[in-house]
Amino acid sequence: MAGNTFGQLFRLVSFGESHGKAIGGIVDGCPAGVALDLEAIQRELERRKPGQSKIVTQRKEPDTVEIYSGVFEGKTTGTPIGFVIHNTNQKSNDYSHIKDSYRPSHADYVYDKKYGFRDYRGGGRSSARETASRVVAGAIAKQFLKDVKINAYVSQVGTLKLEKNYNELDFSQIESNAVRCPDAQMAQKMEEYIKAIKKEGDTIGGVISCVIQNVPVGLGEPVFDKLHAILGQAMLSINAVKGFQYGSGFEGVAMKGSEHNDAFNTDGSTKTNHSGGVQGGITNGMDIYFNVAFKPVATVLQSYETIDKEGKKVTAQGKGRHDPCVVPRAIPIVEAMAALVLADYTLLARSNKI
Repeated sequence: MAGNTFGQLFRLVSFGESHGKAIGGIVDGCPAGVALDLEAIQRELERRKPGQSKIVTQRKEPDTVEIYSGVFEGKTTGTPIGFVIHNTNQKSNDYSHIKDSYRPSHADYVYDKKYGFRDYRGGGRSSARETASRVVAGAIAKQFLKDVKINAYVSQVGTLKLEKNYNELDFSQIESNAVRCPDAQMAQKMEEYIKAIKKEGDTIGGVISCVIQNVPVGLGEPVFDKLHAILGQAMLSINAVKGFQYGSGFEGVAMKGSEHNDAFNTDGSTKTNHSGGVQGGITNGMDIYFNVAFKPVATVLQSYETIDKEGKKVTAQGKGRHDPCVVPRAIPIVEAMAALVLADYTLLARSNKI
């Protein structure tokens, strides 16, 4: 299987399956001398772990990370950082009912056709549990970046949309509720809606918005490796993601060029930021902001029609422990992937000029 490595200089290689013994990864390319706060890394995992509230999957996993290499006396050594997160709460029998059939909108069918074999226990490698490794690597990247601030939050669940510019929000309120929406009234509405959807045995999608601040000018390569293009790749590599837009996004098509252009201030900053902090594929020092759309979780706890390995129609019933809405737990994943991109491009920028 190809495609388990992300990054050019600051790289993550991840491994493991949902119901295997462990998941983990190797972070290669992190410079030596970065002071690592292991408790901060663990806190990032706490934000992603299952069982943290009534609106997420009730799989109980401590998600404790063990770092095996690359760190000595609290600092990175410049060698590969190897880490493992053990799976302790597997219930593989929850998936025995899909051993010979394919769940709609899952990777079951395509894995079987591509590889001739699949791990049906929770989806194996295609499970979103793999993203825990990304969170660890992203937490390391955040500590390397130091002054860069990355804040993601839930801005939409179903049709419930937070109609506020990020400049109007208090990011310190993101962790104040289970939904991770920095608006108390909207967060309550979203939580009640997710609970109602869960009672129906159904799921719902949502949008995560992310803001990256204190970004230096000059990150990104101007042709194929534009900063926003790699950010898009990073976000679209996350399970259940169906859309990515940055800056003015699709709304920009309704504007005239004279309205959309970001006029300069004398210090090089811009009066507006429709560009979303990136021009010509290179960061311009303004805030980077983007939205990531997540589809409804494919596993619904209802009966459904599908096909088996022989192509025959069968009826199945959704079982197991699943998120009714994935976005609250996906916040640290979005932040982690953004951090990995910026860490990689920070190192690349150091090779651009004397």
